[in-house]
This record gives sequence, C-alpha cells and structure tokens, in this order.
Amino acid sequence: MKTLLFALMAGTMSLAAAQASAADPLTLQLKWVTQGQFGGYYVAKDKGFYEEEGLDVTIKPGGPDIAPEQVIAGGGADVVVAWMGGALVAREKGVPLVNIAQPFQKSGLQLICSKDGPVKTEADFKGHTLGVWFFGNEYPFFAWMNKLGLKTEGGADGVTVLKQSFDVQPLVQKQADCISVMTYNEYWQAIDAGFKPEDLTVFNYTEMGNDLLEDGLYAMEDKLKDEKFKANMVKFVRASMKGWKYAIDNPDEAAEIVMDNGGQDENHQKRMMGEVAKLIGTGTGVLDTTTYDRTVKALLDQKIITKQPEGAYTADITTAAK
Repeated sequence: MKTLLFALMAGTMSLAAAQASAADPLTLQLKWVTQGQFGGYYVAKDKGFYEEEGLDVTIKPGGPDIAPEQVIAGGGADVVVAWMGGALVAREKGVPLVNIAQPFQKSGLQLICSKDGPVKTEADFKGHTLGVWFFGNEYPFFAWMNKLGLKTEGGADGVTVLKQSFDVQPLVQKQADCISVMTYNEYWQAIDAGFKPEDLTVFNYTEMGNDLLEDGLYAMEDKLKDEKFKANMVKFVRASMKGWKYAIDNPDEAAEIVMDNGGQDENHQKRMMGEVAKLIGTGTGVLDTTTYDRTVKALLDQKIITKQPEGAYTADITTAAK
C-alpha cells in the first residue's frame, strides 16, 4: 500500500513539475516600485491567473533610475508598463515599442498648489515655479504649457520648471508654487503631510482635457511578428485584466498581495487601490483611439516627437484576449 501511495505521490509531483516546466517564461518590467498602481499584475500572479494561461510571469519593480523603455530595448523584459509619451519618444529613437493594451484609460496626473499661494487659476502660472517629474513623465506638463502659450525657460513671460523629486517636499518647503502628483499616490502624501483637501487648488489633467495616456502595456514590434510570442501576449493581457478586475472588486485583499510583494504602508496601498480603480475604465484594456490621437497631437505640437507615428499600437491583442 505504501509503495502504491508513494508511486501516486511521485506521479502527482512529476505531473506538477511537468506542468510548471511547460509554462512559458515571461518578464514584465514595471514603471515604478511595487505599489497598488500595479496591483492587477501582482493579483494575477498571486491568484494563479497567469499560471492558468500557461505563463510563468516574473514581475520586475521599477524605480527612479529604471526606464522600462531601456530595459526592454536591452532584452531585460518581454513587456513593460510605460506612459505613451515616453514610449513614442523611444519609438522615434529606434526602440520599436507597440502598445498592446491600455489598462489605465484615464490619467491620474494632477498639479496641486497651496491655496494660500499665488496660483489660483491657469492664468496665474506665469512667472511662478512649477514642480515637474522627468524621466518621461514631463511630456504631459510641457504639452499643457505649450497649449497655454507659456514658455518653460523661466522669466516673467513663462514658468520656471523645478525638476521635482518623487515626493511632495517642494510644496511643503515652498520651493515650488505647485507640484505634480498622482491621484493615487503623491496627492495623499500631501494630505498626510498636513494639507487638507480644502487647502489645495487642484488642476486635474483628465478633467481639463489635457490627459495623455499613462500606464499602458508595450512589447517590441519585431517580437510580435512571432506567432507564439503574440499568443502569449494575448494570454498575458487576458490574465492581467482578470487580475485588475479582481483587484478592483477586492481592493483590501489586492493591497495585502502588493504588501506581500514588497509594497510599503498597507493603509496607503489600500487607499491607492481605491483610486487606481477609477482609472481602469471599462476593464478591457482596449486603447481609446481618441485619447491616443490627442496624445500624439500634443507631443507633435510640442515637438517632443517630430513625425506622426505609424504602427505604434495594435488592437489585435485585446481583441483576441476577449
């Protein structure tokens, strides 16, 4: 009996090992550190959604010195989370990135100013200092200033751009009149730093119609020509959006999963999951071409890119993922 039991156990273990080895490895590079912003991917891995699709997914956190566009260009990832502005700039420079899905269908970007400061409306920007992130995050801001006709080299006829750290200290320390924040992250850092919502003047990029596409999924154009790789991207997107749906329906559990993978401050992660849920839209990951066209036009107008991109996105993956 024991021999039979051991044989059955060995067979089960061998089957599990065979299934694990049969899974196709795939690496996802995130745009930033482990946090609720990427909750859907961590949930998809934790809940076995990727495994169900026959994928063995490795999730690599980002950071201030990590550019996803460079990582994938160097072969360090199969798919990356990136903002459209940075992806299109990279494409024009010879990194043939293609948007295969757009999980974030709304922008989370805002500019906030202290109400006791000099900036109350867009008309007050002139002559003042505005905090901006760089590393590909600056493109929506510069497109907005171009739309307003404001120079960004300083002086009375324009604005002074402060290269902002990824926190709210420039506003706290009055180094800038306004700073960049995300609805799901730094805005709440400002609240935690002592600001009340009524203490802040908020310029929301989406509400003003200045939003450019943010967290999208990108793969290399040449790799998408391989049918197996393309099929794996379909599986990856399908499982990822399943992960996002679960995360939205179960934000507290999703935050705990993020914490288990290296996230910081559970209360902050839970709050972040609630805010990120507002940006996912239909939950299909389908790219809205109207927002895409607005993103491209803004980048062209500011000469951030110099020519109309071709082949920069595909609907094939999300269509098949349905």
